Amino acid sequence: MDNKAHWEQVYGSKAPDAVSWYAPHLETSLKLIHQASANKSSAIIDIGGGESTLVDDLISEGYQDISVLDISQKAIDVAKERIGKATDKVHWYCADITHATLPQNYFDVWHDRAVFHFLTEESQRVKYVEQVKRSVKHGGYVIMSTFGPEGPEKCSGLDVVRYDTENLHGQFGRNFKLIDSSTEIHKTPVGTTQQFLYCFCRMQ
Repeated sequence: MDNKAHWEQVYGSKAPDAVSWYAPHLETSLKLIHQASANKSSAIIDIGGGESTLVDDLISEGYQDISVLDISQKAIDVAKERIGKATDKVHWYCADITHATLPQNYFDVWHDRAVFHFLTEESQRVKYVEQVKRSVKHGGYVIMSTFGPEGPEKCSGLDVVRYDTENLHGQFGRNFKLIDSSTEIHKTPVGTTQQFLYCFCRMQ
């Protein structure tokens, strides 16, 4: 089964609030987005944001240039149905991030919670970082969240790569200035816990 088919199956078989990474509100992500830009016209993209509630919160806060990318059309359709008429305020991309066509030098904020750690091959990670470099403005911000050193070794039936701050920042290199990092314990819908690492960077 290829990557897209796998995620279509995951989102087609589980309720939006039943996947392990579900949270009613991504409070840490929102805090970092606020830190990156209080300007409501800032261009923000959420990578892997298909069913995530982050888009709902950004819309409610008045952000005007929101993009969401996900490999699963089913996940995107769930979000579109949930937010209703506001869907027209969002730019939707159904694509694998390593092959997506995104506007160049456009985004002020790049946000990813729980996509990058699925890229287990170095070639995938290199393509991802190239996407960030092309798409984020000079001086723009990158918010990356992956499983931390004590996080799960697998998720949704797939292997993942766990990171500490040094290793995650090292994937991106000297063009990315590390501003801050932190870990948080996420409680899953079934009551287990997962350690997430957040790195907050600025494009040099």
